Amino acid sequence: MKKDFDGWNENKKEINEKVGPFCHEREIWWCALGVNVGFEQDGSDIEYRRPILILKGLSQETCLVIPLTTSKSVHKFRPAIGMVEDKEACALLSQMKVIDTKRLVRKIGNLDKKLFEEIRKTVKDML
Repeated sequence: MKKDFDGWNENKKEINEKVGPFCHEREIWWCALGVNVGFEQDGSDIEYRRPILILKGLSQETCLVIPLTTSKSVHKFRPAIGMVEDKEACALLSQMKVIDTKRLVRKIGNLDKKLFEEIRKTVKDML
């Protein structure tokens, strides 16, 4: 599949001009992840967006996030997190990354505290 890097670069210019919202760990957001290299997780719609889970706020401008997927592929680094906007979702732990909060588009909700702690433990065990 051919990737639209030029289209994403146009969107990136607009995203760079905005002010990022304030966010907290456990929140689920729509995020402009964009078009990335190789097998790195891309955004999936025409605005290059994908739901993400905020794992940790690092500063007022950056946070560590985990992209979410609706793929049914079972893997220990792809735990199910339940329904996100009427779709079963899994966290892609192997794809976590630091983003600027300017990429955050719209808050969807919060992940259950117990499930969030399980995900955080799995991430720590990965390292």
